[in-house]
Amino acid sequence: MSDFVICIDNDSNPASLILGKIYRRLPESKAHNMLRIIDEDKSEPDGYLYPSSMFAPIELPKVAELALMEADISPL
Repeated sequence: MSDFVICIDNDSNPASLILGKIYRRLPESKAHNMLRIIDEDKSEPDGYLYPSSMFAPIELPKVAELALMEADISPL
């Protein structure tokens, strides 16, 4: 799965997730169909677990991926 996902469903968390926004998936987030994401609240540095069905994986151009990783930006 890609390191980046786009939010496709924020119905249960409209204050924490922005529909259509790109988020970085944190590494330890593959268990039980859940993804660990740092959401808009940003109060939890380790992120929160969300159902993977709320996101779609996306592939970014390598240059964009490297720039985002280097900038250490979690939510875009």
